Amino acid sequence: MYKDINEAISNLNIENLSNERKSILQPLIDFIQQKKDNKEDVRLNFICTHNSRRSHLSQIWAQTLADYFNIKNVFSYSGGTEATAMFPMIGETLSNIGFKISALSEGKNPVYAVKFSENEHPIICFSKTYDAAFNPTSEFAAIMTCSNADAGCPFIAGAEKRIPITFEDPKAFDNTPLQKEKYHERSLQIATELCYVFSQIK
Repeated sequence: MYKDINEAISNLNIENLSNERKSILQPLIDFIQQKKDNKEDVRLNFICTHNSRRSHLSQIWAQTLADYFNIKNVFSYSGGTEATAMFPMIGETLSNIGFKISALSEGKNPVYAVKFSENEHPIICFSKTYDAAFNPTSEFAAIMTCSNADAGCPFIAGAEKRIPITFEDPKAFDNTPLQKEKYHERSLQIATELCYVFSQIK
């Protein structure tokens, strides 16, 4: 794992998580633990409305933290109720932490390769619907990262478990002086909560 990312993870403070957030995260811990105990693949599909911000941060941090805690056979995905594009500020926020991001394609919905380690497979990121062919069709947890997607998707076909873990949208601060700070803050929150999740896996 790249040194800067390793350092950023080691500085995350999971002690300050509220009991309320811990209880929200518990179903995800249980899902991962059960899969690990049964020696099954852990497929996590993080779902938001536009698959542009929170779902990508969650996908990337989940894959990275699974590696950090040496939890094998974790495959992290993301999707939306509609496809748009990964918002550029997400790439910038992650690059500032130490992720290496390269664009594999151009256009309205670019495809990015996101690397957290020299030798690990890059995370492929682009905006897609949650049921796109790129994503798993069964035996996965659908993790709803925004309340709109949670309310708008009463049923996720193929999901073994549906887990709402919602985050505030940093989009509210686009084109304001607080944009950079708020995106970093949301990334840090998602990283901290997923760090707690993976730290609980035995």
